[in-house]
Amino acid sequence: MARSLLFAVVVWTLALLLLGSIVHATGSSLACPDWPTCFGTMMPEMKGGVFWEHLHRLWAGALVVLFAVAVIVQRVTLPGRGDLFRMGVLGLGLLIVQSVLGGLTVIYRLPDAISTSHLALAFLFLALATAMLVRTGPGAGAAAAVQDGGGADATRAVPHGGVARRAGLWAAAVIFAQSIVGALVRHTDSGMACPDVPLCLGRVIPPLVHPMVQLHFLHRVLGLAVAIVVLRGSWLVLTRTADVVQRRLAVALAAGVVAQVLLGFLSVAFRLEPPYVSTHTLLAAILLSLAVAMTTRARHRRPAAADANP
Repeated sequence: MARSLLFAVVVWTLALLLLGSIVHATGSSLACPDWPTCFGTMMPEMKGGVFWEHLHRLWAGALVVLFAVAVIVQRVTLPGRGDLFRMGVLGLGLLIVQSVLGGLTVIYRLPDAISTSHLALAFLFLALATAMLVRTGPGAGAAAAVQDGGGADATRAVPHGGVARRAGLWAAAVIFAQSIVGALVRHTDSGMACPDVPLCLGRVIPPLVHPMVQLHFLHRVLGLAVAIVVLRGSWLVLTRTADVVQRRLAVALAAGVVAQVLLGFLSVAFRLEPPYVSTHTLLAAILLSLAVAMTTRARHRRPAAADANP
């Protein structure tokens, strides 16, 4: 039951990130000029930008409730998993801070720093929820028991490192960093600072004299770095790891990062049309979740003949 609820939390969070991107892409961020109400009511007329902005708020509120239920159910059904409960409490704290930041973005009329922090916390919560989900999977409980210093299988279940853990950790780090830069590009309106692709202002390296061009070009360079790190890590997992789940995660990461680069180009080519930029944000979140899943699975499973060359 706890695992099913955590899976729902991850999917709900991904949908929330998609909604948030649609809100910004459609210019609906201030469609509700007040917070926490919208035009003084919790149930405004759901039309135009108000529909997207208020739906985003309602979806976020429902996530807090859903995650709180998941934490309570986990505590009741898995009372020995203190690691999961601590992560749950941390997650609830992140959601509370996230809600406050969401309100501040409206009250202070979308300041870049707060808006970017808002997205960063959303990605951190997604990573935490994904890790919790993986740690409720088969074989994860015994590995976690080693960290907590208990459990009947503690002597036989040791944390597993190796290729998949390193590949997943590097992928998660660069994807998160790139997502933050992408948020800055979005909130500083730098998305069209380089209006051509794959060149930037007609050059491989544009004249870096304007902050918006600098930020946009940095996002492109980091995108290339993410692709290299993810593709290399996926290749190592596929060639050195026998774990079927990890291999599937590696394939998904490799395919996803290629699609993400293509979406980045299309976002510029189609002048930041909502379908392209919103899908771009959603795929970044999915890639982060996949990378965290790979790292967590490698860290919290029973040892097996999974890595041919750790």
